[in-house]
Amino acid sequence: MRGFSKLFTRSPFAPMQSHMEKVANCVEQLGELYNAFTAGDYDRMAQLAEEISELEHMADLTKNEIRNSLPKGIFLAINRGDLLEILALQDTLADKAEDIAVLLTLKELKPVPEIKDELKPFLDKNMEAFRMSHRIVRELDELLETSFGGKEAEKVNEMVEQVAYMEHEADVMQRQLLKKLFSMDDTLHYSDFILWINILQGIAALGNLSEKLANRIRMLLELK
Repeated sequence: MRGFSKLFTRSPFAPMQSHMEKVANCVEQLGELYNAFTAGDYDRMAQLAEEISELEHMADLTKNEIRNSLPKGIFLAINRGDLLEILALQDTLADKAEDIAVLLTLKELKPVPEIKDELKPFLDKNMEAFRMSHRIVRELDELLETSFGGKEAEKVNEMVEQVAYMEHEADVMQRQLLKKLFSMDDTLHYSDFILWINILQGIAALGNLSEKLANRIRMLLELK
């Protein structure tokens, strides 16, 4: 806990950035999980799901430690409630990664040929939105140094807009995937149908949460 207390004295964002790195370690494993899924390597999928769960747990422990270390006095450049909201959004991204891993390994789920070509781009687009929000979190120290103004603020605002557009593109992809799934309700087993719906919702949540995180950081710019 002392370690995070020292980080807060250096920068109010350093602990949040440390947590986001752990979240990214968790979320980034989804690409390898998907590759194992398409290869039908269910043993590897189970192993990766365990690794994702462990990484999520590590992110959760870091979140709790940060909450316990967060100064409660006036000696913090950023409102404590704002930091806690950002921390919660970051943590939920790790939760969603774990949810997706669990859903993909509940049974030996087979790829659906009708959606196979569109599923990977859909995952990639949501991951792209997440990576951009990750980049925004990395920019927080630079924002602080410029008092949340100037070219750095313009740069972050532009990145926030990019996250929003990526999330929009992912929404369009999700609608197409859902249409195809619902058109297969007579041929796809009911349990597989429900599972795929939940998987798509979980993947979409990565983009949605990334947009919320980016917008929450933009609110800091508007408050300064």
